Amino acid sequence: MYQMKKKIILCLLLLLQIVIVNTLSLFPEFVEQYYSNGIYPYMVKVSRILFGLFGFSIGDIIYGIVIILIIRWVWKKRKTWRREYKSNLLTIGSFFSVFYFLFYALWAVNYHRVPLNEKMGFEKKYTPEELISFTKELIKKTNKLHLQIINNDSLKIVNPYTVSKIYNKAPNGYKNLSQQYSYFTFNNESLKSSLISTPLSYMGFGGYLNPFTNEAQVNSNLPKYNLPTTSCHEMSHQLGYASESEANFIGYMASINNDDIYFQYSGYSFALKYCLRNIKNFDEEKMEELLLLVNKGIVLNYEESNRFRDEHRSFIETFFKYFYDNYLKLNHQKDGLKTYSKFVGLLVNYYKTEDL
Repeated sequence: MYQMKKKIILCLLLLLQIVIVNTLSLFPEFVEQYYSNGIYPYMVKVSRILFGLFGFSIGDIIYGIVIILIIRWVWKKRKTWRREYKSNLLTIGSFFSVFYFLFYALWAVNYHRVPLNEKMGFEKKYTPEELISFTKELIKKTNKLHLQIINNDSLKIVNPYTVSKIYNKAPNGYKNLSQQYSYFTFNNESLKSSLISTPLSYMGFGGYLNPFTNEAQVNSNLPKYNLPTTSCHEMSHQLGYASESEANFIGYMASINNDDIYFQYSGYSFALKYCLRNIKNFDEEKMEELLLLVNKGIVLNYEESNRFRDEHRSFIETFFKYFYDNYLKLNHQKDGLKTYSKFVGLLVNYYKTEDL
């Protein structure tokens, strides 16, 4: 009887939590001050110091154990649903109540903080003409970096670093960036290759942040030229920037502010790819025209990424992309997966006042 009451209370608390979280979304300044810049940094400092001691992903292991326990519970209860369906449903509700509390308390309240563009003082909207003009400048910058590295416009860039060395170099960009913007200060790294990098490849993901351990998990199977920016992207989530467009922007900024030229190339080529993709959405002919201005070696890097994606394309990706698209929409990112490309608006507007 006590267990039943406990489950009922937890289920009722789930409803209360949903109301509280949705209410918080109406007060981004409150979230920014008291959560994102209040208790959150202290919580994650402890997490990153603790789990950062391990060279492998503790979060992936925890997920594995939880999945095994769920499968075990489902198997044990498979013949009890007719007579114990109320108890079983309450058990599921109780689980989601605890999961929901930990997920939001430890990280996800950050979905409701003040938008980054407001914090930095610029808009997100842009005209096609502004994007095209910006992309032309970005092509010049990326071409220049490409030639600095390899001195041959027809060869692709091959990052010479090991994956662990890329992880070790990634904080340097945040260190430099924080000298201009203090809210990008990064301490206590916990950046790791995911133990499920191969499944992530088939899901179509470059990495993820474990909200329970605050470990930045990177898909280490990705083409290495792009790995620096992907690593910096996941690190931005550790800072509490939940929006994927903001994480893309911060990952880009941390990459180009890194002292290492391979990080800079990764950041600029990453941004250029998104800009070209967005231009294609409204003027494919113009995109093709601009692509002719891009060094052949850079295009070869893009083709390398496309091959990797095509080699790992499967129904699993379709399922997880559908799930994640709706997950983002539920967390007030109304554009779902399209949110990733929205960072182009942050780029274009940021550079209206800054030099590229």
